Amino acid sequence: MYPILRKEALAPAIWLMEVQAPLVARRPRPGQFVILRLHETGERFPLTIARHDPQAGTVTIVFQEAGKSTRELARLEVGEAIQDVVGPLGVASEIKNFGTVACLGGGVGIAFIYPEIAALHAAGNTVVSILGARSGDLLFFEEEIKAVSSELYLCTDDGSKERKGVVTDILKEFIEAGRHFDLVIAAGPVPMMRAVAETTRPYKIPTIVSLDPIMVDGTGMCGACRVTVAGERKFACVDGPNFDAHQVDFN
Repeated sequence: MYPILRKEALAPAIWLMEVQAPLVARRPRPGQFVILRLHETGERFPLTIARHDPQAGTVTIVFQEAGKSTRELARLEVGEAIQDVVGPLGVASEIKNFGTVACLGGGVGIAFIYPEIAALHAAGNTVVSILGARSGDLLFFEEEIKAVSSELYLCTDDGSKERKGVVTDILKEFIEAGRHFDLVIAAGPVPMMRAVAETTRPYKIPTIVSLDPIMVDGTGMCGACRVTVAGERKFACVDGPNFDAHQVDFN
């Protein structure tokens, strides 16, 4: 069993939980995830490792209530426990000094991209973070990401916080103004990631997308996350979750 040590509401229906999982916490890398099963009859589902502390033996997960299992997880309180936490799983993100990197996070994808932003910053990159959500109350990790970014920009669909618009609006303006990016990384809803891919494609800017949202089982067993990349069949959970955005068949 894996005890819940901390629970925090980050936004409406978006929760942070810190879980005691010493073996998992030893050395996960950005981009990797865990599989949870709440109880004996529960389904297995993947969640990104947002933070980890090897000394304390804890991993932090962030999730949005979207279905039966995530709603059930949200009802658990500090002191209760999750039956199974397995990981780290998935192929870790490549982290090195690329130069200037634009990191775009949309909605709960902000939790996915946060560890990558922190690692890229630590590797010496100039990190330009662009975060977006439907409304201001759905934005989170702003201070944490600001602390590990050279620049931070926020936008919302309804204009309730900072700029009205979507993350690709800001990215496109930078590119058209001549701003150079050595790499663009995006995590969020699939339509948002597709839009990022199409924004950078004409300029041939290397772009990585995280296909976490289409994963189900997390081990390649269910086949639900099949995706065509460069004409080849891949599984987001075992071959990814990060892929070259310009090679992904979003259709």
